[in-house]
Amino acid sequence: MANKPVEVVQLAGDAGKYKANLTAGNYLVRSFMAGLFIAVGGALATVCSTGTTIPGIKSLITGSVFPVGLIAIVLTGMSLFTGDTMLIPMAVFQKKTTWSRVLNAWFWVYIGNFIGSLFWAYLMVVGPFSKGGGPELTVFGQNAIAIAEAKTLPYMAVGGMGLWSAFMKAIACNLLVNVAILLALSSKNMVGKFFGIWFPIMAFVSSGFEHSVANMYFIPAGIMAGANVTWGQFIQWNLVPVTLGNIVGGFIFIGAVYYWSFKHEMSTALPT
Repeated sequence: MANKPVEVVQLAGDAGKYKANLTAGNYLVRSFMAGLFIAVGGALATVCSTGTTIPGIKSLITGSVFPVGLIAIVLTGMSLFTGDTMLIPMAVFQKKTTWSRVLNAWFWVYIGNFIGSLFWAYLMVVGPFSKGGGPELTVFGQNAIAIAEAKTLPYMAVGGMGLWSAFMKAIACNLLVNVAILLALSSKNMVGKFFGIWFPIMAFVSSGFEHSVANMYFIPAGIMAGANVTWGQFIQWNLVPVTLGNIVGGFIFIGAVYYWSFKHEMSTALPT
């Protein structure tokens, strides 16, 4: 059984209203766990793709295992910045909350996601990415370094066009992330929610798009392991443009588009 598209949009607004009314402490706890769950998916993708040399197959493996993070977040009610760029504005569009609450939620959730991602990055670096926690890396740690450098150095090499490339990849990423969230809302059973989330997330990861919270794990993990990337380079050449692109992808391409598409049906066919 599935909800109708117009019902999905209303449910997204209800979810956004609920999220907008959480306290700062609740945001931090839920977003810490969400950042950790995304990092779990990123770490799993790093490990499972290690040693694979065929580019398309490597991308497919990475994309196939990464969705565990968003599945855990959605089904257990945690708070992810990229999802909240769509859900909470959707509540504003439906006159269920305010823009000040949107910005407040985004602020706390972003911080919590970053802390949770950094925690799991550190755990992986002193765990599976190193031999006994020492300076010698395993093959998984070497792959973590390669991933961090691949997500930063090519953008730096081409300057402004690199920032634009990261921004555009981030739009595409969060368009698909929020389609996954809408598909989860459309299903009334666990299996439907699982596959509704899995396919769009697999698509964005396999395609090579950029997710700000995932990169809060991927690049710091590589830096901690010894990547030739500084924290400043990570923030300037990846995190900032990717965050902005994720906001555009979730807020405009999904939140605004879907609200505009169904607003008349909501006002006439559904109870307020």
